[in-house]
Amino acid sequence: MNQSEIRTPKSTIDMARRQMFQRLGMGIGGAALGSLLAKDLIAAPAHKRFVHESPMTPKPSHFPARAKSVIYIHLVGAPSHLDLFNYRPVLQQRNGELCPDEFFKGKQLAFIREQPTLLGTPTDKKFNFSRCGESGIPLSNLLPHLQTVADEMCVIKTLHTDQFNHAPAQMFLLTGFNRFGRPSIGSWATYGLGSENQNLPGFVVMVTGQVLGAGNSAWGSGFLPTVYQGIEFRSQGDPVLFLSNPSGIDSGDRRRIIDSVNVLNKAQLADVGDPEIATRIAQYEMAYRMQTSVPELMDISHEPKHIHEMYGTAPGKTSFANNCLLARRMVERGVRFVQLFDQGWDMHGSVFGSLPKKTAQVDQPIAALIKDLKQRGMLDDTLIVWSAEFGRTPMAQGNNGEGKKTSVGRDHHKEAYSVWMAGGGVKGGHIYGETDDFGYAPVRDAMHVHDFNATIMHLMGMDHERLTFRFQGRDYRLTDVHGVVAEGVMA
Repeated sequence: MNQSEIRTPKSTIDMARRQMFQRLGMGIGGAALGSLLAKDLIAAPAHKRFVHESPMTPKPSHFPARAKSVIYIHLVGAPSHLDLFNYRPVLQQRNGELCPDEFFKGKQLAFIREQPTLLGTPTDKKFNFSRCGESGIPLSNLLPHLQTVADEMCVIKTLHTDQFNHAPAQMFLLTGFNRFGRPSIGSWATYGLGSENQNLPGFVVMVTGQVLGAGNSAWGSGFLPTVYQGIEFRSQGDPVLFLSNPSGIDSGDRRRIIDSVNVLNKAQLADVGDPEIATRIAQYEMAYRMQTSVPELMDISHEPKHIHEMYGTAPGKTSFANNCLLARRMVERGVRFVQLFDQGWDMHGSVFGSLPKKTAQVDQPIAALIKDLKQRGMLDDTLIVWSAEFGRTPMAQGNNGEGKKTSVGRDHHKEAYSVWMAGGGVKGGHIYGETDDFGYAPVRDAMHVHDFNATIMHLMGMDHERLTFRFQGRDYRLTDVHGVVAEGVMA
């Protein structure tokens, strides 16, 4: 029989044709999707890295890092920096005077509507400032424990922001943009550097009090693959939701389920190169390993008695002090970025009644964290950051009259406020920048939020201009198109 005499049933031809087009279509679609996704990754052949290794594998920095881990403390609501870090004796002397026009007229303020009076820090011993350490940095007497580590601190007095309301200012500080959708600083850090511990998340978040106005966008990954978003650890129940096996499922069962699912996930990842599939694989694997690593991490009861006394911790309780101790335990185990949020610092009224209560909750554990890291030889490569979304006005919000019941507070202030860093390559016992006599605006070494973030990235060994991600046809970065590294804060 010659070749021309061979006949194939029509039904078979139709089936083969359908299969051919299905497969061809899937191949073309997969190739097109993979091509589009590849353009949104860091650089070709970055998509191949997602296929062949975990997204959280440690990556080289752009240059030698001074800090390999960050503990980033954000005080939600914005503490009154004028009463804690920026000693303004002229403001004290002129307390109660009518605010100068240049500080009020034509300015954006959240709540002050009528021309206010100036509000100085009380001059009694409880509220006044002391020069601390060999460096003589002035710190409020409301912070007696931090006063003992003043020589480790670099106080930045001139940070300023573009936003004057809480949620936009929180997003602007933590993501470089005032609206939802951008990656947070912790996500950028883990995207750029990965993590030193593959049994724990690279970016962990702990919150005391209510969640901040910006919500979980403050630690979200935005358009970065979601493997880089912050993982919130809870203080009660499973630290991470669904960490425990359901009833009737043991560790072996869970291992077999994960292995089977990930065989399919890896096949799809190899086909299309979608980083979200790599995220899914990494999260399944991480969840399995975390069943062992997280309970051990979160159990602080085995810490020595003197450590609990130093931090003021209470095992089994929810507190900012416990979170500070847990932060040390995390960076000790290689977690790249730990973010602690503490609510309750928005003091539009009764600032001098509320501030001592809040400082008493954070002063001892933060000072203990610095001392603990130093005694373990970890402070040199762990950067501690104290931050807030903006500052508070040198003008009074509410009644500041002589001889009257005072419920006075401070409004939002974006022109200049104080933050500080310690460890991680910064210059200890140092003040960066200066404001005018009222603490209203910078007069030397102003630092914008983008500069602040550029400096943190630099301390971690990352060039903020090179750490980019292509999304929707353009390269994005944490600092947008701005940002200058503040060399003056570095040791």
